[in-house]
Amino acid sequence: MVPAVIQLLFLQLVLGPTLAMTIQLEAAVQNFRTLNMDYPKVNFPDDFQGYCNGFMSYVRGRKQHWYCPTIHYVIHAPWKTIWKSCKNSESFCENYNEYCTLTKVSFPLTICKLYGNQPPTSCHYSSTETNGKIYLLCSSKYEGQPIDILGLYKGIYK
Repeated sequence: MVPAVIQLLFLQLVLGPTLAMTIQLEAAVQNFRTLNMDYPKVNFPDDFQGYCNGFMSYVRGRKQHWYCPTIHYVIHAPWKTIWKSCKNSESFCENYNEYCTLTKVSFPLTICKLYGNQPPTSCHYSSTETNGKIYLLCSSKYEGQPIDILGLYKGIYK
């Protein structure tokens, strides 16, 4: 009986933090897929007054925040094509304490930008559709998965 208790305590001490980190990582990946991906692209009813107003109402509901995010990126591509970008992330982004990468290919995306300062209950967004390379935050250096979008690459395309 005593060895079983010792084994259980050992497993909790050793595997407990790993299991908690795995659960947090899975939640971050799921949040990325839910909040930053829309493929195939959804058409919102006219009452929403544009794609971004509809999508951002969904984002605010999922995040359960009252404030209006200033900018939000939505990728319109299949998960497998986005996921490939985090297969090998050589850069470590110290500000985020995670690995990050610039995608090698451009993705179709919508940039939702908040119109000026507004009360938290009335967030109105402009929509800009573009194709571009993006900076992704990845879950690990090798075989990682995207967990956030850091921004849009503003270099010159050839």
